[in-house]
Parts: sequence; structure tokens; C-alpha cells
Amino acid sequence: MKNSYKYMMVISTIIISFLFSYAYAQQRQNDSYDRAIFDFTKTIEINPRNAEAYYGRGLVYGTKGQYNQAISDFTKAIEINPRYTEAYYIRGVTYVEKGQYDQAISDFTKAIEINPRYADAYNNRGFIYDKKGQYNQAISNFTKAIEINPNYAGAYHNRGITYGKKGQHDQAISDFTKALEINPSYAEAYYGRGLAHYGKKEYDKSWKDVKKAQSLGYQIPIEFLDQLRKASGR
Repeated sequence: MKNSYKYMMVISTIIISFLFSYAYAQQRQNDSYDRAIFDFTKTIEINPRNAEAYYGRGLVYGTKGQYNQAISDFTKAIEINPRYTEAYYIRGVTYVEKGQYDQAISDFTKAIEINPRYADAYNNRGFIYDKKGQYNQAISNFTKAIEINPNYAGAYHNRGITYGKKGQHDQAISDFTKALEINPSYAEAYYGRGLAHYGKKEYDKSWKDVKKAQSLGYQIPIEFLDQLRKASGR
């Protein structure tokens, strides 16, 4: 996922102050990130204790890929409001972008302590555990996210990936299938299920899922296509 897209996804799920909504609308219409930063900075000058303004400015910095400035603003928002769940969460996302996984786990864990039903925080913490090769912890976190939100297609997808890495292809196929029941246009889930079928040497099923993923615009890695052609004799 591209950095800007990841930040846009976070922005789209969080409601903050009217000023942020206005500034974000401006940046969407004019691609004027600098103007949005200017608006938030003016708000902070007027009220240096405005945690939402720091948070909003941090989101814009993050969208621009200026991660150190973003982290600084999220940290200031947390200093003002130590129970600012979203600030911990998005600071964790920013640490992921910087490859600082331990700091990210710490922030997602804090967000969960404040809001034990924060499904996204469990999902993202699971993602990091997967990246670190701690697959059982990853599965546990994805499972918790699913318990909180049974329609969380992304968590099913992510758990499927981790099951696949463990060689548990049947469980992976089950999770990818569930993700597709929730979101039939989830191209990555078709590709993931295709990988799992490949792992089971079910090459016809793998081809079917690969072609479906391609029809949805997903770019299948050339290396995997070569492996699948050789294995299937196509």
C-alpha cells in the first residue's frame, strides 16, 4: 500500500474538528498540503493546547511522507491529551512506515489499553508481529480484530497470509474465502487464495484465483506466474 493511500484511509475513518475537515477538503480539492499545514499552524498559535490541531497537522505531514514531523505532532497531541487513542494509533502507523516496529507495537498496545475494542489497532499490531516472524502472536491479534468486527475483510485476509506462511493452507483458504464473501472485489484476497491453492498443488484453482485477481487490476508477481506455469505445465 502506498504511503499516501494508507494515510488517506486513516483520515477517511476519523472525524475530528471542523477546521480539520475544512483544511482537508481544501487539500483534496487543490492538493494544497502546505495550505492545510498553514491552517493547522495558525490554529495552534491561537490555542497551543489544541490537541486536534496537532493531530490534524500530523496527518498532513504523514500524507506528505514527512514522518518525523508527523510523529512530533502526534506526540504533542498525546502530551496534551494522554488518552488520545487515535493519536497513538496513527503514530504507530507512522512508525510502521519508518520501519520502527517496536515503537509501533507500543503505540498500538497503548491504543488498545485505552479502547479494548479498537479492531484496527489489533489488526495493525498483528501485521507487525507477522513482519517480525511472530506468527502465533499475529494470528491472535487478527483473530481478536475479527471477534470485534466479524465483517473485517482485511483482518481475514491478513490472517490468511500468516496461515499461509505457517504452511496451514486450508486455514488460509478459509480466511481468504471469508474475506471475499465480505468483499467480492478484494483482489489481494484472490491472489492470496491462489497462493494457498498453489501450496496445496491445486494448480487449476490457483490459476482461477490468479486470473480473477488480474481481472480486478491486481499485478501478479512475475516470479509467481513463472512458478505456477512450470508447476502446472501451462
